[in-house]
Amino acid sequence: MARYSGSVCRLCRRENQKLFLKGDRCTTDKCAVERRAYPPGQHGQGRIKFSEYGLQLREKQKIKRIYGMLEKQFRNLFEKADSMKGITGSNLLSMLERRMDNVVFRAGFANSRAEARHLVRHGHFAVNSRKVNIPSYMVAKGDVVEVREKSKNLAKIAGALEAVKRREIPQWIELDPAAQKARVRDLPTRDDITAPMEERLVVELYSK
Repeated sequence: MARYSGSVCRLCRRENQKLFLKGDRCTTDKCAVERRAYPPGQHGQGRIKFSEYGLQLREKQKIKRIYGMLEKQFRNLFEKADSMKGITGSNLLSMLERRMDNVVFRAGFANSRAEARHLVRHGHFAVNSRKVNIPSYMVAKGDVVEVREKSKNLAKIAGALEAVKRREIPQWIELDPAAQKARVRDLPTRDDITAPMEERLVVELYSK
């Protein structure tokens, strides 16, 4: 499958804000956005004025990059959100949050979504005692996501759980760090997502 393999710090600089793609590094003075707060490339330090379409495109690209998705995946998820009852933008963000790789990250089992995706693909997690190795798997209310028995001594997961003390676990997830499991208390709502995202711009872009 196609996957971006370049510097993720360039992605943060392109969107002119921290997307937290490298875990704890993003909170230190080594963060590229802190050191070079302008877009990459030879024209990065020039004055940039976006059109309405440009603003919509940048917002779509930003949300895609936060969750580590490809265009086709993202568009398919948008179309599913659009067919559901309720507000399309809120439906989209809720489904993005419910992805298995995101839940593993948000619960504190990984330091970044990219690391969470890697761990899920390698079969280190189970949902309701059944192995799940599909990062796009959608969790449901009441699901229990846990580290499989054979993976409980994995250094990456243990290190992430130690660092989770410095991160806020969302209220819709109940974490039991000792048992290395997390329960989905409820489905995430728009109010549970604190990252600066304007989903209405994405809806406007795809609705053209």
